[in-house]
Amino acid sequence: MNQTEPVEQQTPHQVTPRHAGTPASPSNEITRLHLKVGGMHCSLCTQSIHKTLERLDGVTNVQVSIAHEEALVDYDSKRVTPPVIEDALEDIGYTVHAPDEAEIFAQQEQELTNARRKAIEAGVLLLAASVLMVVTLVLGVSLWRTLAMGALALYIAFGPARFIIFRNGWQSIRRGILNQDVLVSSSALGGLLGGLAGLLFPALPAGGFFGATIFVLGFHLIGGYASVLVHVRASQSVRQLLALEPPTATRIGADGQETIVPVEELRIDDVVRVRPGERIPVDGEVVEGASAIDESLVTGESLPQDKFPGDTVIGGSLNQAGSLVLRVTQIGKDTFLRTVARQVAEARAMKPAILRLVDRVLLFYVPAVFAISAAGLLFWTFGPWLWAGEPTLLRASFAALSVLIMGYPCALGMATPLAIIRASGEAAERGILMRSGEAFQVFRNVHTMVFDKTGTLTLGKPTVVDYQTLEADTGEMLRLAASAETHSEHPLARAIVNTAKEQGLTLSNPTRFAAEAGHGIRAVVDGHHVLVGTARFLGEEQIDTTKLQPLVEQAQEQGQTAVLFAIDGQARGLIALADQLKPDAQATIAELRRNNVEPVLMTGDNWRTARAVAQQVGIERVLAEVLPGQKAQEVRQLQANGNKVAMVGDGINDAPALMQADVGIAIGAGTDIAIEAADVVLVKEQLGTIVQARELARRSYRLTATNVILALTFNGVGVLAAVTGLIYPVWAMLAMAVSVGLVLANSFAGKLLPKERQIH
Repeated sequence: MNQTEPVEQQTPHQVTPRHAGTPASPSNEITRLHLKVGGMHCSLCTQSIHKTLERLDGVTNVQVSIAHEEALVDYDSKRVTPPVIEDALEDIGYTVHAPDEAEIFAQQEQELTNARRKAIEAGVLLLAASVLMVVTLVLGVSLWRTLAMGALALYIAFGPARFIIFRNGWQSIRRGILNQDVLVSSSALGGLLGGLAGLLFPALPAGGFFGATIFVLGFHLIGGYASVLVHVRASQSVRQLLALEPPTATRIGADGQETIVPVEELRIDDVVRVRPGERIPVDGEVVEGASAIDESLVTGESLPQDKFPGDTVIGGSLNQAGSLVLRVTQIGKDTFLRTVARQVAEARAMKPAILRLVDRVLLFYVPAVFAISAAGLLFWTFGPWLWAGEPTLLRASFAALSVLIMGYPCALGMATPLAIIRASGEAAERGILMRSGEAFQVFRNVHTMVFDKTGTLTLGKPTVVDYQTLEADTGEMLRLAASAETHSEHPLARAIVNTAKEQGLTLSNPTRFAAEAGHGIRAVVDGHHVLVGTARFLGEEQIDTTKLQPLVEQAQEQGQTAVLFAIDGQARGLIALADQLKPDAQATIAELRRNNVEPVLMTGDNWRTARAVAQQVGIERVLAEVLPGQKAQEVRQLQANGNKVAMVGDGINDAPALMQADVGIAIGAGTDIAIEAADVVLVKEQLGTIVQARELARRSYRLTATNVILALTFNGVGVLAAVTGLIYPVWAMLAMAVSVGLVLANSFAGKLLPKERQIH
């Protein structure tokens, strides 16, 4: 498959503090605006934002993520400006500010603290209302108990729950959204109105209406805390990614003096030194020295890359061996890490929206409740007037208000969070951490699963897979080659030494040793002159490697790295190294196929190695030499056909794709950025748990659906009964308590995935 070059994105010269804009393409005037949007309360809000922004002249594309409260807007900068876009969002009640600001995490923590405090208040108020209700049932109605219940109702409505009624509910109505906030607001206001009317007209049970208001808002606040507990996660992906950049660099001045300076002070064409064991501070070009660079976290290439003068290096990669002098070629926003950071942030906003099950149900349920309430009012107003000549306004009002109160299923707000909390508990027992509840439940619909190679399907470190010699005494040849490598710090050398030790060979200390970074080593072992390195290195030493060439070609065809060695001026053999498959990789791929999931291998590694690994593990579709930005594009192409796509990875280069996928799955030993970008984390690094996770997702969704049915059953029947005008609010309070109890019992009964159904 042909790969296209990633689109270069540059920040405009003038950007206001409230937004971050980048040209979507350098060939036109389409610019990309990335915004943090506050005030989204349900997945239906994404539709409201789409409709509002797409009406603006010049807006060409809108992507909204409810999970991360972000929007990505492509617009023609000649026809519309960022302030106009921001004002349009604020006009319909959302707050707008730049993404990834330092205070975002603190705001999320504060949100969780506030939700917990309100839930505790709600619990106390529910207890007080229940006591008053029981006392009233035993001793009868009294004015002071009615007023006490009214005071509690007014306190919760204008205190901890005021944002539900006067912000969320009102803003949802303004946006044309009929969601749970609208339903609870109308139910609470109906209870307050019925209670106040009852103080004037004793025929109406004022205490019952006030009590129903407390129950409605109290259970909603408790359910809200459960929802916030599930959804608030530390979205510090970009911050953790940029933490890989060293804070300082060793700059070499024109006079040759070395000075340690902050990375921010580096300029293009500055010269810096990077010593062994240090991370490369910025993107650059080698001007002096040679070394092996570990780029696995940023490119996906598992074997270290040898770098010589003229080669490019990537900021954030690890210098393993020699000392390097680099010329800085990219700084600031144009470096590889900053580019990936931007791609992760944009992928987060472009992640496919999830229309939650509860919101889908409410699309029909809320209008039905309002319609039945209106029908009750009209029926008991005009019906008696037609057949008796006098409307029963009191009964009509009682029916309409009772329907609104009975119509709010308090357990509905707990249906999804409780199912997710239950599933996350069982998942954790199996080494699976859920970071996004909705995405986890979407997992059941995934039929395309994209795998990274290095560190995901493979172990992520070089291992000796074969060694062949031109001599009969293979063990002695390997012993001499491994002995020569004992003083080398190169990862391939360590793998050779470890293999020789595992074979029980006794290694000797070389009497002389010299290493040429990127080429090989020279050593004298037990009186023998030994060379170990590349074919080019041996050729430069006038060693004829013709007889080894067929073995080299065979190793390369299998995606292996060939290390040659010569003893006393003669080519003696070859050691083949490769990144080994994880023990359960083949079984996992086979199990996914049996479950009608198509596996795809996508890697930044070369085609030859990628095809070899795919063939071993049983994957037919391969995408190789894919850059980080291209990985997210490839996932989007798979999603464009309506496919639900999961991505499994562990490196920095996987982060944009993990964020873009419907379900991102990170290996627990991977980088922080990959883990933060993922929806699911495999703590034990066992690929087989992916199959268990998918089965848990299916059962978790089924549990959510059952909870929704239970939550609606009592209230649905109660609505139809309330339209008669004979159902008192006390029955609504009882229905709420019973439905909440049933949802709790259903959520935590038994096992979602019994041991006998566990997948090995």
